[in-house]
Amino acid sequence: MKLKNPKLTDIAKTVMQKRYLMTDMKGKPTETPAEMFVRVAKHMAKAEVQFVSHDDKGKPLNGEAFSYWSEKFYERMTNWKFVCAGKAMFEAGNPGGTGQLSSCFVLPIEDNIQSIFKTLGDAAVIHKNNGGTGFNFSKIRPHGDKVKNVPKAASGPVDFIRAYSAALSQILQGAKRQGANIAILNVDHPDIEEFIQLKTEDGTIKNFNISVGVTNEFLEAVEQNKMWALINPRNGQTVRSVKARRLFDLVAETAWATGDPGLAFLDRMQQDNPTPAIGPIDATNPCGEIPLLPYESCNLTSIVLTNHLKIGKNKQWEIDWDDLKTSVHLGIRFLDDMIEVNTYALDDIRQMVKEGNRRVGLGVMGLAHLFYRLGIPYNSVEAVRLSERLAKFIRKEAEVASLNLAKERGTFGNFDNSIYAGSAENYRNCALLMIAPTGTTSLIADTSSGIEPVFSLVTVRRSFNEDSKANAPTKEFTIPDQEFDSLITKKYGSKTAKEIVDKLASGEDVAGIKELDKADKKLFVTTHNIAPEWHIKIQAAWQKWIDNSVSKTINFPYNATVDDVKTAYLTGWKLGLKGITIYRDGSKMDQVLNVKGKESKLSSTTNLHVDNKPGTAEKTVCPECGAAAQVKDGCVSCPQCGWSKCSM
Repeated sequence: MKLKNPKLTDIAKTVMQKRYLMTDMKGKPTETPAEMFVRVAKHMAKAEVQFVSHDDKGKPLNGEAFSYWSEKFYERMTNWKFVCAGKAMFEAGNPGGTGQLSSCFVLPIEDNIQSIFKTLGDAAVIHKNNGGTGFNFSKIRPHGDKVKNVPKAASGPVDFIRAYSAALSQILQGAKRQGANIAILNVDHPDIEEFIQLKTEDGTIKNFNISVGVTNEFLEAVEQNKMWALINPRNGQTVRSVKARRLFDLVAETAWATGDPGLAFLDRMQQDNPTPAIGPIDATNPCGEIPLLPYESCNLTSIVLTNHLKIGKNKQWEIDWDDLKTSVHLGIRFLDDMIEVNTYALDDIRQMVKEGNRRVGLGVMGLAHLFYRLGIPYNSVEAVRLSERLAKFIRKEAEVASLNLAKERGTFGNFDNSIYAGSAENYRNCALLMIAPTGTTSLIADTSSGIEPVFSLVTVRRSFNEDSKANAPTKEFTIPDQEFDSLITKKYGSKTAKEIVDKLASGEDVAGIKELDKADKKLFVTTHNIAPEWHIKIQAAWQKWIDNSVSKTINFPYNATVDDVKTAYLTGWKLGLKGITIYRDGSKMDQVLNVKGKESKLSSTTNLHVDNKPGTAEKTVCPECGAAAQVKDGCVSCPQCGWSKCSM
């Protein structure tokens, strides 16, 4: 295999060295990025020797499958056509790793002490192997309920969530970070009010996201202002009734203030359950892009949309649909191979994943940069339509790829217990697509994250003297968003482009920069000057065709109201989202990125952020998912969603 050095920015090189390259005991890399991609490609392609394999034109490979497909995988990765999850990038073929390539898991919790602590033990094993976990605590009887006829003896789910958080926080992944988790409690549980307010104090339960599981029946009760029964899961009896609207208001008020909890739309999640005979889906992975059955996990890879463009006959950028098709087919094959070569920490997981559902998650990144290059504002009908067209195309090709794999390798093990049983839809995998946050992997691919808008057009990044006791800043760098900078340089010239960037860095807003024409002022929107309804519409357009789910934050400006949050929740439900997470700017005590001079109170027209390297005791908040972020080795990173920013 001929090595090809992938194109890397300085920040990407730093992140790859710290996160993904194999290193010696002193932390010095023992491989180059190109060699790392060889390692990953060859490890995945090991699965090919188990099956009768054909090339992409249908010709039998006759013993050449390993070299053929490893070359194909390598080409896609080094040309940044797709990027596998960071965990798999580090673990694949790494003799010093755990071999666990999956990032996310769901574990069951029953209403008995043996189940509760067995699951905690299983979660500890998963976290030790660098995975994240999701749980639904709704089967646990409420606080103060009786236990073996002893009244007021039950701890309740919230106490057990605290116990899980405390125990799992002691497990550092790769000696660097805590694992990510999500706790879901259904809205009819008697302890739901306590759960909703679980994270009202910043820093509490830092390693858990929380979401309320809501049903269509509940949200209809909210709209009709009906009473809502809270039911003891131990015996199915109503404990008390409350106004549905009051519970809904409490969720919105708490999320407005803290960013938590999110909502998980349980009926919508179950609607896409491919194996309902095996059980209901009521939990997700920590970032919400994969609703999973108990003991199910998922492997992830994301297509870089910006690298699937070409110059058309009119000398303008257009989508290269043939190249995108190639990436989808190779991505599905890559992920199915990943299931084969994966190491499973628990036998129950191996049975459910490898022998059962073979669920995979192929996603996308770079949507916002794609819109910039095509001249389409993120907050436009055209952006929504293109999102749906892309999602539909990727879904169709993913299904074809899975059907083709099934002809070579057979259907997934639970096929006869699936919604496809008896049909001609003989898929290799029970589900195919998702959209993850891609915080760090989009950083190394030099593109925008997931389907999120660009967060800021200009970042002022400060380097620090690590040897200084005062940790004093030594230099300041003004770094424009790479796509924005490239486009304005091409259009206006380097001198004018620098003037535009300097004005943004000094605090001016895009709307007031005379060097930019009207179309560009409309095009170069960022997270905080996009109304929440457009965030929701983009998420819904993708969710319509995504059989797993979508990780996306619905951002609100600092001056948004609780009613704005309620409207977003109901809109998301009606548009078919499977989950929704909101974040109102400034709703955490501290956050990683702030506008210079407007810390924690971003206006609705923010285009500049200051990226400081905080001291080790300073609280930081992830701007993508609102979770607690961590500072280490010059990088601020989020253990929940993978977002990362590094000082130079």
